[in-house]
Amino acid sequence: MTQTAHPKRADSAASSSARGGLAARVSLGRLFQPVPMEFLLISFSALLLTVFGLVMVLSATSANTTKGPFDEVMKQAVFAVIGIPLMFLVSRFPVALLKKLAWLGLIGALCLQLLVFTPLGIEDMGNRNWIRVAGYTMQPSEFIKLALAIWIAFVLLRKQNRLNTWHQVFIPVVPMAALAIGSVVAGNDLGTAMVLVLIVLGCLFFSGVRLRLFILPMLLGVVAVLGYAFTSDNRMKRILAAFNPEDCDIMGPCYQATHGMWGMASGGIFGVGLGNSQEKYGWLPAAANDYIFAIVGEELGLIGCVLVLGLFTAFAVGAFHIIRKTDDPFIRVAAGGITLWIVGQALFNVGVVIRIFPVMGVPLPFMSQGGTALLSVLLACGVLLAFARTIPVSGGAQQAPPKGAQSSPRRTRARTGQG
Repeated sequence: MTQTAHPKRADSAASSSARGGLAARVSLGRLFQPVPMEFLLISFSALLLTVFGLVMVLSATSANTTKGPFDEVMKQAVFAVIGIPLMFLVSRFPVALLKKLAWLGLIGALCLQLLVFTPLGIEDMGNRNWIRVAGYTMQPSEFIKLALAIWIAFVLLRKQNRLNTWHQVFIPVVPMAALAIGSVVAGNDLGTAMVLVLIVLGCLFFSGVRLRLFILPMLLGVVAVLGYAFTSDNRMKRILAAFNPEDCDIMGPCYQATHGMWGMASGGIFGVGLGNSQEKYGWLPAAANDYIFAIVGEELGLIGCVLVLGLFTAFAVGAFHIIRKTDDPFIRVAAGGITLWIVGQALFNVGVVIRIFPVMGVPLPFMSQGGTALLSVLLACGVLLAFARTIPVSGGAQQAPPKGAQSSPRRTRARTGQG
């Protein structure tokens, strides 16, 4: 026999449901929901590398007698204090918002890069890729790396069903990427240009374009890098020195590479002790920048180097798991470009220090001195963390419904008229 729910009871249930819906909209409970393992791997490795980098920057710059021992590390710490909260703030961004910011981010990064050719620009050892604002030096090309990865992912997302012809793949990806890379090359920064080429190739690879369409831009990128290197005698000397270290002049092109190797060799297994490096006392150029890994090897030995490489490995595992598990092509392409940028740049920096690659001026992510580089890589980690939040938590854990959103079985039967 069918029963009719009491009007007052029905009104009470409706109002309770409405209160539950409002509570679900304004509740902050999602801030404390379980996060995937990829989120933890990326966030903890980024935080530990950043803190480790601050310690090593303090050690590498403590030999500077013209300034206080804490002057340089405090500048780096300012960007860390700004960048870490921004990383977790960006991790809360929905993926839809990141897509909307793709064009704006790339155009803004390009406009910022063009400021290096204005009176704000600073030239150092032939490279013009910095600007000075309010007493702080910034490298705008670092922001192009993140902006380019997100923008390419957004463009290829809209063409995901038409990536079987060359003009659909190349336009507008290749012209805009060439513009971004060309603005960096105009400032004579070959290292950053190579990283940008790697980002473009990584995004194209993870977008799933056909192999024959991927090979052409890869060849163009290699030819462009080699052609740019051949146009400078200084770059050619450094490149040839990497392939012929025995006959290279240690007081000339091989000076920096040689002292970097001497620092690594003197560290042994346990190192000479934190703060006890000898190479940082004017022998090793860029000890706190491009050769920070050599100071790690000298002071902390093989154990310190393995720790750094282990943290980068944990970061890479978390990032590649996002690429493997996601079903969103935008996330896969953007995460692929960002991952190849950070991991590839780290491998290239370590390879330069141990003389596998020629000296190109590529910093070690998270650790090398440079506030803009640290800020950009932390923002990139925030984007990866935002992507990680879209992956279901292992074990099938789900957020509990808000109080009042579910009714008891008896009340449900009453509302539906079941007796």
